Amino acid sequence: MNINTQKIALITGVTGQDGSYLVELLLEKGYMVHGIKRRASSFNTQRLDHLYVDQHESQVNFKLHYGDLTDSTNLIRIIQETKPDEIYNLGAMSHVKVSFDSPEYVANVDGIGTLRILEAIRILGLEKKTRIYQASTSELYGGLPENKNKYGFYDEKSPFYPRSPYAVAKIYGFWITKNYREAYNIFACNGILFNHESPRRGETFVTRKITMGVSQIALGLQNQLYLGNLDAQRDWGHAKDYVKAMWLILQQENPDDYVIATGKTIKVRDFVIMAFNYVGFDIKFVGHGVNEVGILEKINLDKFEKSTGVDFRNIEHVSEVGDVLLKIDPKYFRPTEVDILIGDPTKSKTDLGWEPSYDINDLVVDMMSSDIELFKKNNFSLFK
Repeated sequence: MNINTQKIALITGVTGQDGSYLVELLLEKGYMVHGIKRRASSFNTQRLDHLYVDQHESQVNFKLHYGDLTDSTNLIRIIQETKPDEIYNLGAMSHVKVSFDSPEYVANVDGIGTLRILEAIRILGLEKKTRIYQASTSELYGGLPENKNKYGFYDEKSPFYPRSPYAVAKIYGFWITKNYREAYNIFACNGILFNHESPRRGETFVTRKITMGVSQIALGLQNQLYLGNLDAQRDWGHAKDYVKAMWLILQQENPDDYVIATGKTIKVRDFVIMAFNYVGFDIKFVGHGVNEVGILEKINLDKFEKSTGVDFRNIEHVSEVGDVLLKIDPKYFRPTEVDILIGDPTKSKTDLGWEPSYDINDLVVDMMSSDIELFKKNNFSLFK
């Protein structure tokens, strides 16, 4: 590609789940991609290692810069040096439960961090050149039933009612993005993304916690899985699909805000059942509230061996019918719980032409197969 016509993108939060998939997508489309990563004493680029090339090579289309959303001068310098056509602000402290423990930090990064990027664009006079995507969240809605539209979904016009420090910080990010769009005519957009997962999801998020826990239980590496609210319902999609929506949002003629969702929801409990079912384990739930447990009811050996590639007889600490494989730990409950989130993707499908290619079954299979292989690799001596 001619270097003069090559588009330039800058991604904050590049080392995260969404950042890594977005880098892949943009490189495929011929972009020059710059990513901002925080300095750490250990490497935290595992999701990007397959994309990174020696910076001494010619035609390098992916570069990393040290930076932080809490440092405005650093952001201004990076944006001034890279002069991006598109900025994707994916950087955030995005764990809802943890946000209750560090609310000030979340406000600084997720809220004011967004302002720092917008101000950098204004200060540098890039209003006409640079388009900005702000990663917003379904947590803005707070799960209140009265805020849904007439079809029972949350859409772009549904009122917000944030119920965590994370959501409160993100609501500032949403409105300051909208304000700078209107005040300074910046092409700045919010993508209100509902839950999106993948094998690259952080290990403390509930879906990944489930697939990792179930994989280890199946392989005899762990006895039980501990979770919080099994009745919480979420609209879960695949991160690969959602980064495509991010890109599409910045390719439109006019800036706008979009809900990105599947329009379908299941309970955490159902995700657990599907994950165990992948390895041939049928579990039943007995008890109520904090006393509820998941008990192994049946094992399909053919399904187990097909999904794991391991002979069940070779599992050292094998699970048996009647074993309690799941328990509730109240410490995982949130102070203010959002019980159900389900998005209306009508606008994104109509205006962007966006359609998810993964359904919930595909998502579980992708995550479970990946984690099974991960733990087999990490315990090679047991499964060689």
